[in-house]
Amino acid sequence: MCMKKKLRQIAAVWMSLVMMIIVVEPVRAATISELQQQQQEHQNKLNEVTGQINGLEDEQSIIEEQIEDLNAELINMMTSISLLEDQISQKEQEISDKEAEIAEAQAAYEEAVRVEIAQYEAMKIRIKFMYEKGNTSYLELFMQADSFSDMVNKADYIEDLYDYDRKLLKEYQETEQKVAAMKAALEEEKAALETEEQELQVSKKDLVDQQSQLDVMKAQKKKESANYEAQIKQAEAQAASYKKQIEAEAAQIKKLQEEAKKPKNGTAAASGSYKVTAFNTSIISNASGSDLGKKVAMYGCQYIGNPYVAGGTSLTNGADCSGFTYRIYADFGYSIPRTSYMQRNAGTAVGSLAEAQPGDLICYDGHVALYCGGGYIVHASTERTGIKISNANYRSIAAIRRIIK
Repeated sequence: MCMKKKLRQIAAVWMSLVMMIIVVEPVRAATISELQQQQQEHQNKLNEVTGQINGLEDEQSIIEEQIEDLNAELINMMTSISLLEDQISQKEQEISDKEAEIAEAQAAYEEAVRVEIAQYEAMKIRIKFMYEKGNTSYLELFMQADSFSDMVNKADYIEDLYDYDRKLLKEYQETEQKVAAMKAALEEEKAALETEEQELQVSKKDLVDQQSQLDVMKAQKKKESANYEAQIKQAEAQAASYKKQIEAEAAQIKKLQEEAKKPKNGTAAASGSYKVTAFNTSIISNASGSDLGKKVAMYGCQYIGNPYVAGGTSLTNGADCSGFTYRIYADFGYSIPRTSYMQRNAGTAVGSLAEAQPGDLICYDGHVALYCGGGYIVHASTERTGIKISNANYRSIAAIRRIIK
């Protein structure tokens, strides 16, 4: 239901209550019959106001439940953002380390190039020295040989020297290529890390945007709850006025009856209190479904009355709606997602409430509960009510998921 429609409904209820206040009148009837008729009229109006109070409180309870769910989602969101920030910091450190490795590789590359150039220049000098006078120096080297064997040795020496130079030059070139390849690999690794960091930043931005949206929704829900609270107080004041009127009329009737020595037949005032009944777990036993699913539902009902705590997963010290279902299934060895939104996609889909079995997840918009059977759910509702039993149709059902097959 949209916000404008809600506000129009609240305004209509407000005006009806204001009109009721206007018509409350003091006791004016003189006879017992007239007093009884007047008292019944006030009792009917009190019942109507009490019904409106109950309706307003139900609507406010749903709003408060949605606020609690939003609080839980905000806590989970902030935790996720914090984890992403840690991952981003780690990536930034890895990038910094990789930059240092690249700097070292660059230095090694520059040194390899320098040595290669030096070796190449030295080799050119030697070649130039041997051939700068044509073949003279080369011939003189042979002429100075003492024997043919010596000449062969000198020729071998020149060839070995050339081969040695070529070997060194090749080794330096290979070193240069190896270092260059290492540097390129490091730069690719750095680029990959930077891409991962950018993806984490995008994820963080998405979560921050979602958090902002949740904050706006929470503010709207608080405003709705405050409007309901004002209407409830107004209605309670009206109910108190009617009760007082009925009590005065009852006292007047009693007085007239005593005066007339007639038996007491006045009607009693409505208390307006709520009757709390314990949940009959035989509903679970008699429902169709697996034995394990029934055990899960029975297990959940053991914690009725325990507190609601946003972000909590303790069945005794406090849990939020998804924390409650998460812990119930964890105690039976099942791993389901932590949030109500993710639990909406857990397990397999169930077509309708008529097909639901004890242990199934009943998912609402931003809320989740555990099905008991017979149209009832057990869930961590609000901070005010804690873990309780509700009718499964108290809110519009978004999805039903079966975890136990």
